[in-house]
Amino acid sequence: MNFNEDELFGAALIGFDMIDGPFLKWKKEYGNPTNLMKLDDFAMNFYLAFRGGNAGKKPRAILYDKFYIVAFPNDLELCCLFMKPQGIDRNIKQLNKIATRIIHEMDVDEEENDVPTVSNENTIEEMKRLIVNLLSGIEMPTPEIKKYFKLSNSQIYKVMADLENSRKVKRARKEGRTILWTAN
Repeated sequence: MNFNEDELFGAALIGFDMIDGPFLKWKKEYGNPTNLMKLDDFAMNFYLAFRGGNAGKKPRAILYDKFYIVAFPNDLELCCLFMKPQGIDRNIKQLNKIATRIIHEMDVDEEENDVPTVSNENTIEEMKRLIVNLLSGIEMPTPEIKKYFKLSNSQIYKVMADLENSRKVKRARKEGRTILWTAN
């Protein structure tokens, strides 16, 4: 990120009270007033965005349409620098083209791999009965079972977990990452 001091238009320190939560401790605007937002209204949002979540998985900056924020934690406080990006529109437009292309590619993949969703309880119970019969006396990997019934990954794992919990099938062994199943 190329930084230019002219991009800085404000700073704020968001404190944290153990009872009331995040609050705006102080704020300062640099240069002409921008009126891009009311900091008082956003103190809690910024604090939660930058301080919430897992350790090591917190953002350092958040880009909005007309400004971005870079935050630096200090104990329970959070120092936010408000920046007005210069020349970011061209980059966003380019990223939008890439995102549109990816969305289109994923839509095409979904249409090709269109797997019907099984939701009818009777259909699922019939499938379970067929799977138990299919696995009688043989071992079969999960991907192969999935092909017979045209199920998605989450659906087949749910069905197999249900069958395993009801003790109708059991894990015979593993080959690499693939589980082979057999009927009890």
